[in-house]
Amino acid sequence: MRRYDHLFFDLDHTLWDFETNSRLAMQQTILELKLESQIIDFEQFIHYYEQINSQLWELYRKQEIRKPELIRQRFEQTLSHFEIHGTDPMVMNDHYLKRMPLQKKLYPRVIETLEYLQQKGYQMHIITNGFTEVQHQKIESSGLSPYFQRVFISEEIQAPKPDKRIFQYALSSCNAKKNRSIMIGDSWESDIEGARNFGISQIFIDNTSSFPQKMHTHPNKNSFTKTSPPKNTTHIIKSIKELTRLL
Repeated sequence: MRRYDHLFFDLDHTLWDFETNSRLAMQQTILELKLESQIIDFEQFIHYYEQINSQLWELYRKQEIRKPELIRQRFEQTLSHFEIHGTDPMVMNDHYLKRMPLQKKLYPRVIETLEYLQQKGYQMHIITNGFTEVQHQKIESSGLSPYFQRVFISEEIQAPKPDKRIFQYALSSCNAKKNRSIMIGDSWESDIEGARNFGISQIFIDNTSSFPQKMHTHPNKNSFTKTSPPKNTTHIIKSIKELTRLL
């Protein structure tokens, strides 16, 4: 007899390859806005943007800033840092958000693993932090929608992970019992600690590229350090394919 009935998945960095898809969308955005002559080093540009975006999302999850501030500041700060003038940050954001959810790159073996779990009879759902219109489009464009019964998005529920309310809402909506449910994700703070504090089991996908980062401000530059992953989760795996062994 299997231990769980309901599997709750994170989306970004767990199923959907956020880094690759974001970079593709950014490259398309730069070309559309004819900024390639001002952005000499794309890797340097995207790296800085990713760091700023990560920090702003952390503030957004803590409800210290609102959505309009997040989407403006991430491009405003990046453009300012590279002294790129004459481009409206909101226009750049609009181009980026139109392109980004259309990208289809998933992590290796995602579809194969979901098909296996679906055939085993698990009820699968997504709990994701993000903007409603963007997250739904990602799921549709990448071919994930046939595998999931319900999708729970923080913007709709007004409670981002790790807030207990989003887990409570998801389980109640699915009529799922805590002891028969498990959360699967790459973020130890949002997915793993959030699920543990709510009282359900967790599977941590040890993707070190997506650990939370802390910004340290210095007079001449900003630096970032990564926090360490937890050791007391229900399960820790290296790739999503390992779910076929666990479940």
